[in-house]
Amino acid sequence: MTNKVDIHFNISERKILLRIFDLLSVFVALYSVGHFFEFDYFYIQSENCIWVIVLALYLTVFGTVFELYDLQKASKKESVLANIVLTVSVTVLFYLLTPFFTPFLPINRLQILYFYLAITFALVLWRLAYITFITSPRFYKKALVVGEISNIQPIIKAFKSADPNYKIIGFINCEEKSADTIKINGVKEYSPNELQEIIVREKISEVVVASYNSETITQEIYYDLIRLLEKGFPIREYTQVYEDMMHRVPVQFVGKDFYKYFPFSRNNQNKLYLFFHRFFDLFFSIIGIVLAFLLVPFILLGNVLANRGPLFYKQERVGKNGNTFNIIKFRTMITDAEKNGAVWASKNDTRITFFGKFLRKSRLDEIPQFINILKGDMSLIGPRPERPCFVEELSQVIPFYETRHIVKPGLTGWAQVKVRYGSSVDDSLLKLQYDLYYIKHRGFFLDANILIKTISTMIFFRGQ
Repeated sequence: MTNKVDIHFNISERKILLRIFDLLSVFVALYSVGHFFEFDYFYIQSENCIWVIVLALYLTVFGTVFELYDLQKASKKESVLANIVLTVSVTVLFYLLTPFFTPFLPINRLQILYFYLAITFALVLWRLAYITFITSPRFYKKALVVGEISNIQPIIKAFKSADPNYKIIGFINCEEKSADTIKINGVKEYSPNELQEIIVREKISEVVVASYNSETITQEIYYDLIRLLEKGFPIREYTQVYEDMMHRVPVQFVGKDFYKYFPFSRNNQNKLYLFFHRFFDLFFSIIGIVLAFLLVPFILLGNVLANRGPLFYKQERVGKNGNTFNIIKFRTMITDAEKNGAVWASKNDTRITFFGKFLRKSRLDEIPQFINILKGDMSLIGPRPERPCFVEELSQVIPFYETRHIVKPGLTGWAQVKVRYGSSVDDSLLKLQYDLYYIKHRGFFLDANILIKTISTMIFFRGQ
């Protein structure tokens, strides 16, 4: 079987492509402006390489903060244009305010306007080209799912929401005795004997095997998959694809062979990583406590006017290895909010005061937890600590829930920057998937990514 491979980009490849061409387009634009116009604020020469590095760093960091590399938003003109303006505005502002590493302010202030417009024009032009050409069907990655009827629908739904350029063309039911069928918009069901033909006709890039129990796969499909593998055709297991695309561990699809899915990060035992992790915990907790002292007068005033009760409150939470501790927060709810017992916090919760909503949206209510970080009860980054009563409840219905307690809980975490609310068992399952992904892949890069996304969460007021 010969199969002409179509051009496509993987999810990580497109993010790298966006970052590289963002920088290339900006530097080409600035070089062109300096060559054809009277623009001398920024010029690219070997002795000024620090200017280039700092500008590239600012663009990358603030582009991440303002979601220029969110693939869902990057494929939509209305969202990407707004994010470009925000990114360029903050980048230029920081660039102008750091003259030790960047050019001194020009005498002719119009130079600053040229600088701003050149970067904006370059990014807009390149991103419009990306939306027009790269996100077109020509570059879609096409996949065929082989699996059981009961598994296929939630998997296809998850893949669709993760990557706009990853297209499930069809699925094949691998169960010999199942007579059921399923209808999904845009996804066609094929018979097992069409497997080889479909791959060629539809220019399939990979086959995803979505079988919860490999014993259900028929001999016919099994031998077809082996022949494809022997020819070098990509065949991937669905939990692997799910984790790569969604950046979370699909615990709902993990069975008795769970140990295959949890080779946790070596950094959980890496003394160098743990040393620096604790060092940054102490560093940021000291800064956070100083910030808290500066903000307390203003928060105290808002509390007196709108909350009318104690400024702080303590609550028991579950930490590392199941040990409990008292978390400290600025109070956001009415007094005696749980006089009838513990209740899940929810969206538009009537117990939250007017000023409390502001504190939650801005995440300012979390600032006192820097004291918990300083004491060692918590870390800056990790799964959010939950209350003992909810941990007991959730561990009964969600598999592997208590696995999140093998690391210290955090002030912020992967689940917090990816999910907004946690007001039900289903929400807790989703958050657990992200928490386990963090425990499985934690490292310096993921920690930095979480910190940057936390800033984005605060800027866009995405707190609960």
